[in-house]
Amino acid sequence: MLLVLIFMKYNLNAFNNAVNYYQQNLKNFRKKTVLIVFDAHNEQAFFSMAPLSRALHNLGCELSVRGIDMESPALEALMDVWEVFDGLEKGVKNEKTIALNDFIAEADKKAKGEIRKIFRKPDVFILDMKKDFLVNGDFPLKFRSEWFRKYRWDKLLETGKVIWKQVYNLKKSEKAGLGFDLIWKDKAAKYPLEDYLDSYAIARTMWLTCYAKKKPLSAYTSKKTMLEPSERIGELAATLLGCELEKDIDEPVFKKFKKLSTLLKLDRFSTNDVSFSIKGEGYPGKHIFGETIGYPTPNKKSRWDSPGGIIYQLPWYPQTKVDPRSPRCRIAFTDTLPLDIYISSCCIDWLKMKKKNDALIRLANKSDRIFVESAKTNLEVNLLRKNKSHVLALNSDVDVRWKLDPNYLKKGIKAGTYANIPGGEMFLSPEWMKGTFYGDVVISIDKSYVLNSKQPLIVKCDEKGYKIISGPKDIIKKINEKKNESMKVLLKQEKSKSLPQEIINLKKANFNHIGEFAINTNPTAELCKYLIVNEKIAGMMHIALGSGFEDDRASVYHYDIVINAKEQKLDIYGIKKGKGREKEKKLWMMKKGKLAV
Repeated sequence: MLLVLIFMKYNLNAFNNAVNYYQQNLKNFRKKTVLIVFDAHNEQAFFSMAPLSRALHNLGCELSVRGIDMESPALEALMDVWEVFDGLEKGVKNEKTIALNDFIAEADKKAKGEIRKIFRKPDVFILDMKKDFLVNGDFPLKFRSEWFRKYRWDKLLETGKVIWKQVYNLKKSEKAGLGFDLIWKDKAAKYPLEDYLDSYAIARTMWLTCYAKKKPLSAYTSKKTMLEPSERIGELAATLLGCELEKDIDEPVFKKFKKLSTLLKLDRFSTNDVSFSIKGEGYPGKHIFGETIGYPTPNKKSRWDSPGGIIYQLPWYPQTKVDPRSPRCRIAFTDTLPLDIYISSCCIDWLKMKKKNDALIRLANKSDRIFVESAKTNLEVNLLRKNKSHVLALNSDVDVRWKLDPNYLKKGIKAGTYANIPGGEMFLSPEWMKGTFYGDVVISIDKSYVLNSKQPLIVKCDEKGYKIISGPKDIIKKINEKKNESMKVLLKQEKSKSLPQEIINLKKANFNHIGEFAINTNPTAELCKYLIVNEKIAGMMHIALGSGFEDDRASVYHYDIVINAKEQKLDIYGIKKGKGREKEKKLWMMKKGKLAV
């Protein structure tokens, strides 16, 4: 018992005491919407977010958290909007309230009253006053950060420095937004508490090592399903930012917004140049404006369903190729990983790993088909499209060194960049796959679910799509449940016409397809319960159901399944089209579960 106490990473008794303290002091705010604002430089306030968020979630509250670096023009604009809306509700009539009401009324013609609801100001304001919090300007609340202990701190700082330099190639002149994860109520969290607490150490060291000119922090309450409304504060901020980006569009709702923007100076809403976030289970929730109205491209050839689409313009979105605007931000994220796993998989030479990914890409580009062979998993992966073009082989490593994707820029398309942390894979969206594969490590649906070789998820696929043959009943049930939710989202977008019908049809056509085939290359990533790490471990591979990574392979979900290539002793090789694979030169990618590059 003594040894356990000595090596306990965090003081869990102190954490639970802090949760009880906050819960007792805030019990009168049950089921309220809460805005928490703190100074990003204030370490005590930051680490207090862990017990404070659990306490408020235990009380049924939903939260929006902002860590301010120097000042926040966007938050000031949000405060001004709440003040005007409050006046509107009280019957005040002036230029600003009339403009706000006109915009809301126009938006609610399609949103049916849902937009007006999100303009209500938060029920509770919790503000950092340097020595403690102040709740609704009324009573103080102590910082409770005593649960936190530094563990492998120097190595975490080293990891942060490596990521900002090698993965992002961060410029000092840039603005970097960092997102961290709030802690679910005690009976709802599916991951170990220590993993959530580790994520606070990771987020803090990433913030400390970030050398951007400005680096705000943010977090919000996640939702269990994509059908639930987003937390209200974040939903309003997203709507205002999205409309600000669209205010010159010649449509009634954006014309009315432009007038409101001028009066309230809503150009204070701006985007980051770089984004890093930690996100565990759950979803942001549905975005009402995007679901019911959508955000048109300037040439009106297409529409986006979220401001994020405009901001990131990722290459696999079909809207990207017709939107003439450039992406505004490059994005990467990780999960609520165990701290040791995070260090081992990320404190590496990313540029050296890139060489292996590039070698696999060259082999894939020389191949018309890839074959996977073993006693269990056997696949034929077709790399030629119907128009005879070759599928695009990609890598996951130092992708976000550029804001514009160089592969797409050559085609004249201004696509953004995106990365996983940790990285380490060569991946592509096959034209089709034939055969059967055994998922025996982990699958990511709404979170990561562990699989095993005794009861694997067995999937059969062909030119038409995939079918789950067998597997753990609870996982198959979860897949079906979340696929049904995804289809409901798509059908709502179709009904409201917030997306063009051609995109709806595309997403329906790809709904039951294989979206990704990938070979993992991270040399030091270790086996754990989290997909984002396991899908990078050299000696494993993964396949995704649903959406792919080219603009004609979009759908509504993307469920990665990891296969233990080493345990299954997989042979993976490519060939050029010919009389038969036995007569063709095999371009070896993996032999008996070991990388051949």
